Formats: sequence, C-alpha cells, structure tokens
Amino acid sequence: MLPILILADQLAHVLANTRTKRGELLVPAANGCHNLRMYSGDSTYIWQADEWPDWRYDLAALAGPLAEVSRAQGLLMGRLADVGMALRNQASLSALAEDVVKTSEIEGEQLNLESVRSSIARRLGVDIGALAPVDRHVEGVVEMVLDATSNCHAPVSRERLFGWHAALFPTGYSGLSKIEVGAWRDDAGGPMQVVSGPLGRQRVHFEAPPADRLETETRRFLDWVNRETGEPPLTKAGLAHLWFVTLHPLDDGNGRIARAIGDLLLARADGSPQRFYSLSAQIQQERKAYYDILERTQKGTLDVTAWLAWFLDVLHRAVDQAQHTLDAVLDKARFWQRFAGTPLNERQVKLLNRMLEGFEGKLTTSKWAAIARCSPDTALRDIHELVTQGVLRKAAAGGRSTHYELNESPAGR
Repeated sequence: MLPILILADQLAHVLANTRTKRGELLVPAANGCHNLRMYSGDSTYIWQADEWPDWRYDLAALAGPLAEVSRAQGLLMGRLADVGMALRNQASLSALAEDVVKTSEIEGEQLNLESVRSSIARRLGVDIGALAPVDRHVEGVVEMVLDATSNCHAPVSRERLFGWHAALFPTGYSGLSKIEVGAWRDDAGGPMQVVSGPLGRQRVHFEAPPADRLETETRRFLDWVNRETGEPPLTKAGLAHLWFVTLHPLDDGNGRIARAIGDLLLARADGSPQRFYSLSAQIQQERKAYYDILERTQKGTLDVTAWLAWFLDVLHRAVDQAQHTLDAVLDKARFWQRFAGTPLNERQVKLLNRMLEGFEGKLTTSKWAAIARCSPDTALRDIHELVTQGVLRKAAAGGRSTHYELNESPAGR
C-alpha cells in the first residue's frame, strides 16, 4: 500500500527510495518516512463536513459560463456537420489521441503519440496508413478512455472502474511498487495523503477519507452518477470529477479515472459517444491552476461554485481549442487531395503525415533518415523526389542548415 502522494513539481529535492510516478512521487511507509497523519485540528477537509456530500453551488452565477460552453459546443458541432464522415472520424481520432496522451502527461507519464493513434485507429477502424507498434500500457489507457466515451450510456459500476484500474496497471505494479489492482485501497500503510516538499518538511495538501468508509462512499457516488439527479449535465461532469478525486479510493490512477468519469458524463451531455475535444489536454496546460483549485476546494466548504466555474471555463477553452484541431484535420485532407495522384513510397507518406500533424523542429536529411529508419542517401533521394514533385520546398536558409518544409503554394505543382 502506498499511502503518501507527493507532487513532484513541488518537491525541493528527491531522496533515495523515492520513485517518479506520473508527475508524482510515491513514498512507501517502509522507507523511514512517517505516515503524515492529519491530527485533529490540523485541517478540515470537505469530506469531514457533517452535511457531506450535500454539494451546493450558485446556479445563477454559473448560468453565464454554462451558456458560453453550450454556444461553443454548438459552433463546433455545426462545423463538423458540414464535413464528411471520414473527416469527422479523423477529428475524433485526433481528440481521443490527445486525451489519452494528456491525461497521462498530467501525472508525469509520457506516452508515444504514434502508438496511441495506432491503437485508437485500429479499434475505431480509421485508416491512418502504417500502424506504429503499441505496448500494453498504451493499450490499457486507450481501453479506459474509449470505454468511458464509446459506452457512455452504460452504468458505471465498481466492476467497471476496477476493470479500468486493471487496464491502467496490467502488471499489478506502478513503476517498481506493487499496488492493489481492481480493489479499493485498504490504508494498511497509513492514510492516503497528497503532500509536497522534502522528506521531513512535507506540506500536506489533502488527506482522503479513511478506507473503512470507501464501500459506503463509493456506493453513494456511483448511485448518484447513474441516476437522474437534476443537475445540468455539464455541472454534473464537474461534480463527478471533484467527488471521485476527493474520495481517492484507489492505490493509484485516481486522477486518470476521475477524468475518464468526467469524459463519460460529458459524452452523455453531448448526446454522442464521439469525442471532438479534449478536456484533459486543457487541464494539462493549466495543471498548476488545476491543483490549486482542487486544494482550495477540498479544504473549503461544500459550496463548490468556484470549482464549477473553473471547470466550465477550462471546458470552454478545450472546446475552442478543438476548432484549431479541426482546422488541422481539414488542412491535412486538402493537402492529400491536392497530391492524390503523386506516387509516394511508404517513408514519404509517413514523414509527410508527421509534418502535417505538427512536426517539431526542422526537417533535415538526417532527421528524415532517423525517423524513417533509412540511410542518409535514401533520405536525400526521398526528399529530392518530393521537391521535384512540388510537395516539399527547400527553406530559405541554406548551407549546413539546409532544411525542408511543406510547399503550401499550388504553384509548386
């Protein structure tokens, strides 16, 4: 059991016997660190309130943000209605891949985007050309995200959550430490706490409810998720995210599963299992604010208006960002329509797709050879063919800094 969670970006230093885990450090009780128990009077958490979990919020104050998100969603769906099914599938693939990568990145774990795209494309039947190899951890995160969204109307049960948890940790280990998989935590090593700072001078940000309350707490939570409760659907998604991450009922993976539950409820709210925006990607961009508002809310009262206002603002920005994702999908489609009759080999298709999807840095012969896994001579021949065909052009800088870019001008044909 790993009771103490330490936010890595707030650590002053890392000591022996700690390990990096998705942006956090888990410190087992066995390493000499005391369990950082919150004694009476140190702090009061939201779950300790007598009226817990009687959530309160000012719906009038949220009316404006709710209307703005709904308007942004309407604009996005209006654009998507004007494109064909193939392009909608590509836009959905981009959003889902970003969601999988970013929900892991929030926790400090880097997943390979090409592997994620391949895993999702194979499951959805979307043609993206050659598929990249996929490891079982990528498959597990993809399984969870797709089950949450594609099967959004299915009931959320403890067995379903345990299945997601097992998919995230297929070996029963988080890094090098064995964890309890497919079961609620037992607190055998002490209370579950979120702390930061060097060992011996930690600051406790949050302590979760004791394990002996989890059966009752999770049963109440799941009953609320699955029945009609009267909250506006977007508000319910924000409340579910907060509620689950406050319970922190699992040894690990609570943040990712909380965001998956939120995505499930957003899919229900949208009336469609197909996703076109990524809330996790926006939260990752605003990660510090995310942790700050969580801590303030979890140490505050059951009036969670401020949390919901923040959640809706982030959701609005996520939907707005999806417009740029759709632009990129449409630009890519126009590019391939333009060069539909151009004979290309597999390496050229792979590298051109990489450039269209946001290539980092400048495309040089050596970078082409490394990505395509070919010799420098073959890379140079591939590039020269594309320049001759008008697909690529040499950038203005020459000499040793020679690099290439997509030819945006139809005149190049």
